[in-house]
Amino acid sequence: MPGLVSCPGGLIVIGIISLSFVHIHSEIWSNEVSDVQFGRLGSKVTLVCRGTHGGSLVEWRLNGSSVIPWQTLSSGGSLTLLNAQLSMEGNYTCHDHRGALLQTIKLRLGNLPGFLNVSCHVPNHYKIFCSWKQTVNTNLPTKYISSYSTSKGVNAEPCVQEQLGVNECTITDHYFWDFKHLVNITEINPLGSESTIIRVNIHKLLKPDPPEAVTPEEVEGQPSYLLVHWRAPASWPDMSEAFPLTFSLRYRPVGSNYWSTLQTEENTSMMITDALAGHMHHIQVRAQDALINYSQWSEWSHVVQAQPWSEPLANTEEPTEEPSDDTVFIPSIMATDKLPDPSADDSGSLGLLIFLGLFAGVITATVFTILILLRVRQQRRNSATKQELASMMVRLALSVFSPHRAPS
Repeated sequence: MPGLVSCPGGLIVIGIISLSFVHIHSEIWSNEVSDVQFGRLGSKVTLVCRGTHGGSLVEWRLNGSSVIPWQTLSSGGSLTLLNAQLSMEGNYTCHDHRGALLQTIKLRLGNLPGFLNVSCHVPNHYKIFCSWKQTVNTNLPTKYISSYSTSKGVNAEPCVQEQLGVNECTITDHYFWDFKHLVNITEINPLGSESTIIRVNIHKLLKPDPPEAVTPEEVEGQPSYLLVHWRAPASWPDMSEAFPLTFSLRYRPVGSNYWSTLQTEENTSMMITDALAGHMHHIQVRAQDALINYSQWSEWSHVVQAQPWSEPLANTEEPTEEPSDDTVFIPSIMATDKLPDPSADDSGSLGLLIFLGLFAGVITATVFTILILLRVRQQRRNSATKQELASMMVRLALSVFSPHRAPS
């Protein structure tokens, strides 16, 4: 994290800025009206009328009115405002005893510059982008001088401000292998200047831009596969062998809060093998320098959506032709015009197995029932036969042992 520093190197940079400040201060607001006076808020501000002779008294007016609504002190040809506030800004004019205009002074009030909030971004090995924000609203016209040097604080070079009015600068062709740099942003306004110096560790701040052109594709015949392609960021050097990138890919079904992650080195494509069949997925990719593993990951790329391959539904409404007289009809198998497809869905095979199992159970129960009925019938026949034999034996015994009747 860049931070403010106080070191001999920083003093050297400040010295370089200070040497040029006199020249800058004299020209930086040369396009302003010559009779503009700047003052510090909360302080005493004295306006001097240059058209007086021998310290004669003059009349001061504000925006054309001779009534000035706040406390002032007049002394000869000067006017002093006590505890200057923004409401005291305006056009002050001084007049002689006849009312003739001697001078017009436009008063601008504000604050001294303060330390800046400076941050730097390193998208590749050849460029550093720095930006800054005011921590003190000066309410005055402000300009900036931006520069950088190595950690030794010598050979200060400009950090180029490419657009006027935009608080950004770019460092190019820096000493990348001397990875610790000092960046100096000096704020200047008519009341003074303030320099903010930060130490930048380029390797720790190295953060590629997100990968581009992330494109997922379905894989025919694979309902849980997705092939994802992308390109390295355009801002990254086109020298993959010298500056390789590591990529991380994450994906999840739409509606899920949990990401799955894959990682690859240098490749710009990756296969997802466990996507949820039949569901749309969110996919993102990010990048990191492969050689400096403590550098930062890029932001994630924009979310793209894709759904794995799914088997197309069969067309069940095919037109049928009227059979002619010489049409030969072929008996159908399983009430369909086509042989069973060996690659049919698992649910169809499971249903067929269940049907066959039930059919076998019914057959087994029927055979078992028939066998039981036959056995019962056989037992009944055996019982009837035994009864007949017993009856015959009884009649025979009676005929043998009974007394013979005498002939009459």
